Amino acid sequence: MPTIKAAIVTVTPLQQNCTLIWDEESKKGAVIDPGGDVARIRDVIGEAGMEPEKILLTHGHIDHAGGAAELKQMLGIPIEGPHRADKFLLDSLAETGADYGIANARNVETDLWLDEGDRVMIGPFAFDVAHCPGHTPGHVVFINSELGIAQVGDVLFKGSIGRTDFPYGDQDALIEAIKSKLLPLKDELAFICGHGPPSTIGEERAGNPFLV
Repeated sequence: MPTIKAAIVTVTPLQQNCTLIWDEESKKGAVIDPGGDVARIRDVIGEAGMEPEKILLTHGHIDHAGGAAELKQMLGIPIEGPHRADKFLLDSLAETGADYGIANARNVETDLWLDEGDRVMIGPFAFDVAHCPGHTPGHVVFINSELGIAQVGDVLFKGSIGRTDFPYGDQDALIEAIKSKLLPLKDELAFICGHGPPSTIGEERAGNPFLV
């Protein structure tokens, strides 16, 4: 049976979790949310011995997508995601990067927009795409229920949820997305989030103060 591996590379002054996911046997996988510090991401890719086939974006914020164009050019691989509702964020990454002190940020043109119900392949593993707006309009998450793993970006955190105090934020939509698309998953499903430590669905269902 294929074995899935994952590694987190903390990038940008905002301490964002860029996630590498790959198949241990074939070494093929994906880079999720390369927000910056691309040289560091490349070094960890080499240390892991993985072969990225694509870049996946959960949403268009600078700390998640600011290094995607540079990494795409460096590795010669496509970018998939997020949902097209985040195009306005991807179109302004260079300007936003200057505001946040994130060097070399470039605007991103994705190769494939993602929608609710799509599937993306990470090596031999199929991940379901769920559109979870609220933090940003086009935020998506990647879920493999069979393997019990997900990457949820800035939708859900250990003990918290994503910020919605942006002009385009919507806390009601975010809570609805979490309750309808994430909390029904099995308790033991582990998720990697955009900042901070991983958690499980069961732990957040039982004790997350924003959801109880």
